[in-house]
Amino acid sequence: MDMARHLSVRDLLGYTLPSIVMMVFTSIYGVVDGLFVSNYAGKTAFAAVTLIMPFVLILGTLGFMMGSGGSALISSTRGEGDHELANRYFSAIVYVTLAAGTVLAVIGAVLMRPVAQMLGASGELLELCVLYGRISMASLPMFMLQYAFQAFASTAGRPRLGLYVTIGAGLSNILLDFLLVGGLGWGVVGAALATVASEFVGGLTPLVYFARRNPSFLRLGHPLTDLSALGRACVNGSSEMMTSIAVSVVSIVYNLQLLKLIGQDGVAAYGTIMYVSMIFTAIFEGFCMGSAPLMSFQHGAGNAPEKRSLMHRGLAVMGAGGAMMLLASQALAYPLAWVFASYDPDLMTLTESAFRIFSVSFLAMGVGMYGSSLFTALGNGLVSAALAAVRTLGLEVGAVLLLPVLMGPTGIWFAIIVAETVSAGLVAVLIARLGPRYGLCRPPGQDGPRTRYRRGHPEAGVALR
Repeated sequence: MDMARHLSVRDLLGYTLPSIVMMVFTSIYGVVDGLFVSNYAGKTAFAAVTLIMPFVLILGTLGFMMGSGGSALISSTRGEGDHELANRYFSAIVYVTLAAGTVLAVIGAVLMRPVAQMLGASGELLELCVLYGRISMASLPMFMLQYAFQAFASTAGRPRLGLYVTIGAGLSNILLDFLLVGGLGWGVVGAALATVASEFVGGLTPLVYFARRNPSFLRLGHPLTDLSALGRACVNGSSEMMTSIAVSVVSIVYNLQLLKLIGQDGVAAYGTIMYVSMIFTAIFEGFCMGSAPLMSFQHGAGNAPEKRSLMHRGLAVMGAGGAMMLLASQALAYPLAWVFASYDPDLMTLTESAFRIFSVSFLAMGVGMYGSSLFTALGNGLVSAALAAVRTLGLEVGAVLLLPVLMGPTGIWFAIIVAETVSAGLVAVLIARLGPRYGLCRPPGQDGPRTRYRRGHPEAGVALR
């Protein structure tokens, strides 16, 4: 698709749909992983995977940073018309991600046991945590590449590529879970091996695609050795990395609090909520991932009217999506709890009631996520990272620690509602304050008539007054 043309809401949804489906499918095969472990290996094994997963995700956050920050840099460079430089940026970012993932995998394997102990695991729970985590390190470089390429697929003008690769990876994971966990009864070992195999499919397939001659905008070749450019990509993508790290840290704090206040049932219930909510939040993530290159392209082209149009449509989609997700989650709370925990009535009741509270956060969540993605796309990674840090590490961690004191154990499930509501307000403030600098808002005194676009006009920025 031509990134330069004006997009209606329908066009925008059509362009981002492959990214949305891709992220949802990624979440679904993660959910299947948890579903098999919970039902075939028991709640101790499920609690072990829930407990150690945040550490695995923290190690993989470099892939988010390089993908989102690199995507903004490459798209902006293409918008300026320098396609060769964009390809050299792309090549350098991919090679650095692969090398860094290999180093982090070794470090993660060494640190797995002390980290699991620090997270409160002991006895059988500790051994299962270490076993699952160390096997997962085998595919950490591919895991990082998989997430980076999900962003690059849209940047390359081939959003469906990321979708097809994700479907292939997801089907691999689901089939291997069915065989290794459900059929052979290998428990956490089978779940870890299924994840490793799927991540090799998700990371290696696009690596081969971009290394060969292909019809997209991007191809791997000679990298740019300009460290300052890599630094800009890292700084700009730091918000996505911060968001991922913060989400993992928040999960760790949740788990520690739940072990203290409720026990392993609390950790297992939280694991179910996290797996299920991944599907809902994946819709937000997919939209942000798919729309960010469009905003970066228009920013590089200096097209303020189209940037305003993209932002207004993006916020409208996020608001409407949040309302629909809340309704869906309330309707599905009982059947989802039953699917994961029908073998334990008390755990099922706890999971259902906790998810009904947690899901209220979907109303505001999309606005906060879009705000962070917006400033990354505009090249202001510092503001984006600060917003992500306040949203999770500041607001949610504070609420997780404070609300149980005020409301008892039930208060822990309200923490995310507080965090997401306040962060949505912060996004509104940041857009009002910084918007004129980026052309997102007209400066005071320059309101003028509204811009109208000729439907289907092939050139961006051609406006009718």
